[in-house]
Amino acid sequence: MPDVRLNRLQSQLICLLAYVVAAAVAFAVARLLDRGSLLWTAAAADLAATIVVFVFSLILDNSSVYDPYWSVAPVPILVSWLVATGGFSARQIIAIALVALWAVRLTMNWLRRWHGLADEDWRYADYRRLGAGYWPVSFLGFHLFPTIIVFLGCISLLPAFLSGSRQLGIFDLLGIVVTLGAIWIETIADRQLRSFIRTRTDPAQILSSGVWSLCRHPNYFGEVSFWWGLWLFGLAANPSWWWTIVGPVAVTGLFLGVSIPMMDRRLLARHPGYADVIATRSAFVPIPAPRGAERRAL
Repeated sequence: MPDVRLNRLQSQLICLLAYVVAAAVAFAVARLLDRGSLLWTAAAADLAATIVVFVFSLILDNSSVYDPYWSVAPVPILVSWLVATGGFSARQIIAIALVALWAVRLTMNWLRRWHGLADEDWRYADYRRLGAGYWPVSFLGFHLFPTIIVFLGCISLLPAFLSGSRQLGIFDLLGIVVTLGAIWIETIADRQLRSFIRTRTDPAQILSSGVWSLCRHPNYFGEVSFWWGLWLFGLAANPSWWWTIVGPVAVTGLFLGVSIPMMDRRLLARHPGYADVIATRSAFVPIPAPRGAERRAL
């Protein structure tokens, strides 16, 4: 990466510009396809926005410009569906409010961690060795693939906009409980992690208190649970759309199959004592382990 001599605020403003341009392009694409399918219009606009953000990543030579897209994209997608259907039912408003709460919290957490355009997520570093091949990998793997996963997650809520007249019921209540619980778990996990990193005296120390004593990745558990909560709203609106379960299943697969193994390998390389954590602490589901028992399951 080049020496980017910009402070954090300047970097954030440039990143904001990228997302403003992406939003404008997405809006133009959506207007152009206004008479088409609600689903495919949103998909085309989402793809266009992803391409714009990728172009900024390429110009700035930093794939982390895309990182907030995960939490930023769902809100305009859902708002566009709300406006297009004109329903404004209680279910739709509740779902969008919960997504907005989640989006603000997650985006703010990213802003706290990102130090600017000289800072790129560690997950991308190894792929820099590909040279000229890095940017095709970055587009397909670090930009387009997450966009697809997030869009599949958003589809879970589509029946809530297309079938908005169904009365609130038990699945809506479960959706509220699961999504709020997921946001709470993520918030607590991130807060405890920040406090631990700020106050630890030995870099080799491993966080083993609070929600982090229950599993190795409580923040990931919260994130995955959030998307399952959104699916419950869609199920409540129209049970025949049960197949939209593909959204939370895809998110779950991403975290279990990619994010957790990558993070565990990194922590093992940096903290030799992490092997004991793997042997005694659940990877994903926050369940206290019996004293002295080994636990390698989810």
